[in-house]
Amino acid sequence: MRDFLPVDKARRERVLAVIRSVFSAHGFDEIETPVMEDSTRLHAGLGGDNEKLAFGVLKRGLTAEDFATATDALDLADLGLRFDLTVPLARFYATHRAELPTVFRAIQAAPVWRAERPQKGRYRQFVQCDIDIIGEAGPLAEIELLTATADTFAALGLTGCTFRINDRRLLIGMLETLGFAAETHEQVLITIDKLDKVGQESVVAELRERGFDAVAVDTLDAFFRRPQLLEQPSFGEQSSFGEQAIRAALPAGADAAVVAELAGIGLAVAGGQVEFDPFLVRGMGYYTGTIFEIVHPDLPYSLGGGGRYDGMIGRFLGVDVPAAGFSIGFERIVDLVRLRDDESAGGVALVYDSDVTSATLMQLKAELIASGRRVRLERAPRNLKPLLAQLAASGFVEIATVSTGTATTADLRMRNLAAG
Repeated sequence: MRDFLPVDKARRERVLAVIRSVFSAHGFDEIETPVMEDSTRLHAGLGGDNEKLAFGVLKRGLTAEDFATATDALDLADLGLRFDLTVPLARFYATHRAELPTVFRAIQAAPVWRAERPQKGRYRQFVQCDIDIIGEAGPLAEIELLTATADTFAALGLTGCTFRINDRRLLIGMLETLGFAAETHEQVLITIDKLDKVGQESVVAELRERGFDAVAVDTLDAFFRRPQLLEQPSFGEQSSFGEQAIRAALPAGADAAVVAELAGIGLAVAGGQVEFDPFLVRGMGYYTGTIFEIVHPDLPYSLGGGGRYDGMIGRFLGVDVPAAGFSIGFERIVDLVRLRDDESAGGVALVYDSDVTSATLMQLKAELIASGRRVRLERAPRNLKPLLAQLAASGFVEIATVSTGTATTADLRMRNLAAG
């Protein structure tokens, strides 16, 4: 968990403002949910491995006997900090369904908490930026999500990104064709999900070590090595996208309807930014259909991802409701973004002598604020140089000296900080 200095906080807020603005332009509405949810809801099997990283909140009034008799740490907790924004959204929709439109498009940009082992790029508190569409069963939901995300990355100046796209139904069909038993599918997918990090040989070796069906593993190994796969472009390279290309990357017998739907989604996203990845898994077990990630050719990790999770809301509501969402990895993109400091372009610091009255300072400040300027009052120091450097680092671009003879803003002589 981190502190942010003013300049860092300002940059983060500017990036968030761009994200919110583009999502809003695409018809999404922002909501807010509590930082805590019921512990039973957070541990209902919807969050995959992230459930193991949830921070629990102890029940009030616990006694020594409660601690002595508890068989599990969760017995002592009735609340927990949210580990993502999707589980709270499902609860939110189930609670407020009658007040929401038939097809609900939601924005959430807020912190979440996971008990990660601290290391570079992994934080215990971090911001997620999610958009979700609830109530749309057709592929239009995925198309809207991908298009809104593509426009957001363009607005942030992050060019060259590509969506990797797959479908959980095609993954399961692939495993069935290769000969893996149904009860092993989720465990096999956990290993295949490591493909980008460890490579094909290591994936095959791990599957053998874990004792999965030897013939099925051999078949997968041969499938990895087939010429068609070796000729596929690397992740991030542009490639043709359509039913033929998808079928060529899969074993024979892939579900024709799913292939056609996936091809339609990819072709509807403008700019040729989509490629089919037959081994994209996404770790969350709640995905039921399309899954996708956004990647950049210069980075070894994804910048966001999502998919369709039609079964989740029904766990709370008792009636299945179609849903799909996309989450931008805010902490991964915020340091990559270079936006103009438009909000601080009019920033001016009034450096005043000690004998200037408070009434004069506040009158000058009020006039400048009314004209659209950002204003800070600074008492004149003996050495002005460190103050100027600090002001420039905080985004101020001009200073003006205020003395006893200053009566109105017309008397101020502005000096550009960049000019020295």
